[in-house]
Amino acid sequence: MKLSVVLATRNEEANIERCLKSVKNIADEIIVVDEYSTDKTAEIAKRLGAKVYEEPHHDVFHITKQKAIEKAKGDWILQLDADEVVIKELAEEIKEVINMTSEEICRRRPSSMKKWRLFQRHQSIIEERDGKLGEKGEIVAFFIPRLNMFLGKPLIHAGVYPDAVIRLIKNGKAYLPAKSVHEQMKIQGEVAWLFNDLEHYDSPTFSRYLSRANRYTSLTAAEFKVKKVSKNFLSLIYYSFLKPFSVFVNLYIKNKGFEDGMRGFVWSIFSAFHFPIAYFKYWSGEAL
Repeated sequence: MKLSVVLATRNEEANIERCLKSVKNIADEIIVVDEYSTDKTAEIAKRLGAKVYEEPHHDVFHITKQKAIEKAKGDWILQLDADEVVIKELAEEIKEVINMTSEEICRRRPSSMKKWRLFQRHQSIIEERDGKLGEKGEIVAFFIPRLNMFLGKPLIHAGVYPDAVIRLIKNGKAYLPAKSVHEQMKIQGEVAWLFNDLEHYDSPTFSRYLSRANRYTSLTAAEFKVKKVSKNFLSLIYYSFLKPFSVFVNLYIKNKGFEDGMRGFVWSIFSAFHFPIAYFKYWSGEAL
């Protein structure tokens, strides 16, 4: 068995069919660990040939994702979210690289050097934030660039693209610590890149975006609680004004969010609002 596709789900009947159909021609098995969905998520997954397992809901969804990874039998694992779609070009690339040696993978480059430099810069930013990813040696994991569909169209600027995520991994060589929604996978080997995009339909409507934003601000508030962030006047000023101002300037001006029009402005301003909202939740005792 060469490739296992694994998902963790909860009430994803609007997305699950599109996702699973996008991988049906490359997956040797599809595993869905479902958090007792109250809609037709599990029924649709079973109809499309997935092995479905039930799991209680966890506030840190990575716990369920890791359980899905652990059930995979394939040599390689492609971990997806239900609102993601593997386009044809990405599917072909995945089939190609899982049959390559590490030396062959290292020689690969995208057709555009501008894109390659963008990927390398993005990885540097991630490693500056989260620490060095992996270690020299066999290539056991791949970043996949995500193309985020925001309010009906791809969002290219505002620091969003390539929004790379480590999703294709060699079985037994990577895992999620399952402590935070923002964490990176821990890799026992070297990380490379795939070049074709993974389409991400997380915010097709503004209502959906606000719903997800509410969940993520609650998770950040919980992280503030764990870190015991101060509730004094200086912290209030920092998270209410300084931090959001810095985020907005970075996304809308430095990363050219203005080039995506109104959608770029909405993304930038609400990304900035994330921090005061999360801080107020934490300050008022609403953290998880």
